[in-house]
Amino acid sequence: MTFTPDLFRPEAIDEGTAKLNAAMIALMTPLANWWDTGAAPYREERRQGRGPFPAPVFSTRARTIVIPGKDGNDIPLRVIAPNHPPRGIYLHIHGGGWVLGGADMQDPMLEKMADNTGLAVVSVEYRLAPEHPYPAGPDDCEAAAAWLVANARKEFGTDALTVGGESAGGHLAALTVTRMRNRYGYTGFRGANLVYGAYDLSMTPSQRAFGNTRLVLRTIDMQQFYNAFLPDITERRVPDISPLYDRLDGLCPALFSVGTKDALLDDTLFMHARWIAAGNEAELAIYPGGAHGFTLFPNDLANKAAARMDAFLKRAVA
Repeated sequence: MTFTPDLFRPEAIDEGTAKLNAAMIALMTPLANWWDTGAAPYREERRQGRGPFPAPVFSTRARTIVIPGKDGNDIPLRVIAPNHPPRGIYLHIHGGGWVLGGADMQDPMLEKMADNTGLAVVSVEYRLAPEHPYPAGPDDCEAAAAWLVANARKEFGTDALTVGGESAGGHLAALTVTRMRNRYGYTGFRGANLVYGAYDLSMTPSQRAFGNTRLVLRTIDMQQFYNAFLPDITERRVPDISPLYDRLDGLCPALFSVGTKDALLDDTLFMHARWIAAGNEAELAIYPGGAHGFTLFPNDLANKAAARMDAFLKRAVA
């Protein structure tokens, strides 16, 4: 994609995307905030489909593997495999601001990914804040990656490993790639699919400037998520918290995807630039008018993004 100002101009936004954004703002503006409701009740509301997201549809193909975590905890891994021996594995990390979401909350999307790419999708049920603040979530994702490095061939018949996630999952996927290099010397990921992630938890300019328009993610939402995830940490430009500040050399090819109406726009732009400057291969996919989470709703941009991600992952394990 040619990186031009045209992508960011209002006229680049198609009618369907504009209507979806307007509907999202109208739907979300009167809703309660999770920090007022409480994290646990808010999670339950999302599971019941009360809010902007529909109730989850659970795959009949999913199975669960339970592995040990660093703290003696169990980490469930939700596996959705294609209907043939997999060509590789996609370690998926869900979003939700490190507070919300779950490994079983996007089964239809992960089923399609498994079928379109031929990869076995392994989604991590990592511990959530505020009950389990940093480093619990990153530790669980690291443990899942380390387990797959050791066991993937025996469990799935392949050790071609890719990784990715959306929003907080994009952040955790990037941390998993750098942690595996820093702590294990492992640089064998074939590709990283990093979807509108947060890479600077001290807040990039686009996060600070987004304001209070409730198009899924506002400035205050980011502040509240960070305070839940990092309750006692004020210095947040630490590489193991904000991967934008880590050394990024020796990493796998990556696809960075983001919409232009996302509070985390700068995070993707900055991280993509640093990934390339460190000598790694990287692609940048920018979607005019795309709001935070746009890939999780039925719309043309989501279809385009899914096709681009599937193609990237298939090339990564080819």
